Amino acid sequence: MRTTARLLTGTALTVAAIGAFAAPTAYANNNDFGSLEVYPSSASPGTTVTVNTLACGKHGHGVGDANSLGAGEFQLEPSTHKEVVVGQFRVPEHVKPGTYGISVACDNGKTARGDLTVKHRSPSGHVQTGVGGSIGPDTAQVTAGAAVLAAAAVGGVWLLRRRASGARGH
Repeated sequence: MRTTARLLTGTALTVAAIGAFAAPTAYANNNDFGSLEVYPSSASPGTTVTVNTLACGKHGHGVGDANSLGAGEFQLEPSTHKEVVVGQFRVPEHVKPGTYGISVACDNGKTARGDLTVKHRSPSGHVQTGVGGSIGPDTAQVTAGAAVLAAAAVGGVWLLRRRASGARGH
C-alpha cells in the first residue's frame, strides 16, 4: 500500500511540475500586458515618479496614464537601456494617501500596468507642540527657571538644617 501511495504521489508531483513549467511559457506568448516599474513605488505629494517598461519594445514609444491620481498623461520614450522606455510625472500636491494604478499604452498595441502608493507628506520645520523648546531658548524664561531652582535649593537646605537642629534640642 505504501508503494502505491508513493508511486501516485510521485506521479502527481511530476505532472504538477511539468504543468508549472509549461503554463508560464504559454501565458507569456499570448500576453499583451507587461510589467510597469514605478520608482519610487511609494511617494509623497510633489514627488517626481519615473516609470519604465519593456512592453513597448526596442525603440518603442508609449503614453502613460496617471489620471487615477490626477497627474494626467505623460510620454514614454526610449532610454539608454536596451528595449526600455521611460517616462515621468509629478504626484499632485492635493492627492490623498492610497494606492493608485498607473498604466501605459504602447505604440505596438501592448500595455503595462503598475501601482504607486501615495503616503502622507512628512512634516518639515519646527513642530508646534505647545511644550516649548523646539524654537530656541528665551533668556527671561531661562533666568526665571534658574531663580526658581536656586530658591528651591536654598529652601531645601534651610528646611533640612532646621529639622536637624530641632531634633537635637529634644
